[in-house]
Amino acid sequence: MKTIKSVLIVTILLSLLAFSLPGSCGFAASPKKNVIFMIMDGTNSDVVTLSRWYKGSGLNLDKILVGGVRTYSGESAITDSAAAGTAMATGVKTRADYIGINAEGKPVLSILEAAKLSGYATGIVSTSPVQHATPAAFTAHVLNRDEFGDIGEQQVYQYLDVILGGGAAWLKPKSKNSVKNDDGMLKTKQISREDGENLVTKIKSDPLYSFTATRDGLSKSRGADKLWGAFAEEDLAYDVDRKTLKPDEPTLAEMTRSAIERLSSKEKGFFLMVEGSKVDWAAHKNDPVGMVSEVLSFDRAVGEALEFAELDGNTMVVAVTDHGNSGLTLGNGDTDKTYKNQPIETFIKPLKKAEYTVKGATSQLKDDRSNLKEVLNSYGLSGLSRNEYCAMEEANDAEDLENEMVKLMAKRANLGFSTHGHTGEDVFLYAYGPGKPAGLIENTELPGIMAEFLGYSLDSGPFSDWYLDGKKFFKDRGYKVLIDKRDVDNPELVATFGDEELRFPENKNYYLRNGEAVGLESVNVHSGGTFYIHWVE
Repeated sequence: MKTIKSVLIVTILLSLLAFSLPGSCGFAASPKKNVIFMIMDGTNSDVVTLSRWYKGSGLNLDKILVGGVRTYSGESAITDSAAAGTAMATGVKTRADYIGINAEGKPVLSILEAAKLSGYATGIVSTSPVQHATPAAFTAHVLNRDEFGDIGEQQVYQYLDVILGGGAAWLKPKSKNSVKNDDGMLKTKQISREDGENLVTKIKSDPLYSFTATRDGLSKSRGADKLWGAFAEEDLAYDVDRKTLKPDEPTLAEMTRSAIERLSSKEKGFFLMVEGSKVDWAAHKNDPVGMVSEVLSFDRAVGEALEFAELDGNTMVVAVTDHGNSGLTLGNGDTDKTYKNQPIETFIKPLKKAEYTVKGATSQLKDDRSNLKEVLNSYGLSGLSRNEYCAMEEANDAEDLENEMVKLMAKRANLGFSTHGHTGEDVFLYAYGPGKPAGLIENTELPGIMAEFLGYSLDSGPFSDWYLDGKKFFKDRGYKVLIDKRDVDNPELVATFGDEELRFPENKNYYLRNGEAVGLESVNVHSGGTFYIHWVE
């Protein structure tokens, strides 16, 4: 925090000096503008209430509550994170699983990409893999959110100023068997980059980038112009687990602070997207301990953003969730007739006995289950009846055991859950600073409001129709055009005219003219059989 304050004091003094000096044509320089867009994934209103009771005092979010947001997708009253993220990043309603692509399958420029093209510094922070749906929606364009390899490649070639989070596995060519939590569903998945490209090597070889995999690296890499922090192969640990199980991983608040420090030193201003990803993951498990842990972790990150914005005076902070999840309620079937006599401790005391989330607790379970009792105790489940303990013993695997544990925790805390999936309610809108949104709005309105504050538009001008069908574009100009799929994992659009050959590699920010690389303003996108490019004649 001291570093942020020091940077701000210097910035403010320099800004005052700039206003005191004559600018070009007698005008003073415009102050820098910044946007910090914060997304708490998969969070319903009851868990925010529960977290406030758990903390025992007000939240940072409470100070900036200004309205609500509608969350439905282009095809469903209940959205997934891909469609919701795309709506909040691009202003376009789309279909489930689509990332940065409209309902017709065409890439749409995001608020972050437009900010970068407008000269702003840009960054993303996430406790999930950075290739996960929400951060991906701001930085990539694919038809299926599970295309982590393509998403990771586009993110590297987007050349952002700061990327902090998980997802190191999808930057490496070496594959491994793993269990991946994809929006809450556990499944075995082969993690690898199918194209064989080592993106860690690519990042490290760039003299402008500093690459770190440790918490200490956030402070030790201050000298580099750009920063990529990959702190876990997949997702970062839940905050309550991190302190003991993964102390070398940074908190969301620490990553947010580091990103702000770095981005605020840039010349024009910045756009930063911060996701507290794992409220959603805990909600899919119906784990109230994990949900509360991540809401409070996110709220501390909001505190970092607000501290900066209050000192800076020209920063818009917007915080929202992309959709509800789990249908958590304070009160369940057991309180049908007793809800009038339920003190706060009824709901909070059982949760406070837990040292770990259910995931953190079961990660300590020995193969022979000889420490089952200790594992249950670490989740706050002591004093079990014979039937309760037998249900735990008879669980077939770790996932079944977790299900039994969270059901018992919910019963003890008088909490209800209606689903292991998403829910379709309107969600809270939090905002602070000049130009902030307010009232009940559509999720698609958010990027337009932020873009207007930063001085550009996503609905008109060059950003409104950025991508074009490369094959049709060059054919109309007399080129011979084909999509070269000899390397199926690295297709290229090829256009030839006389002695000139143009090759556009998938997911890269350049093309090759007769073998020589020429930079582009955005990445090439191969989607649904069509090669999309941006071309300026």
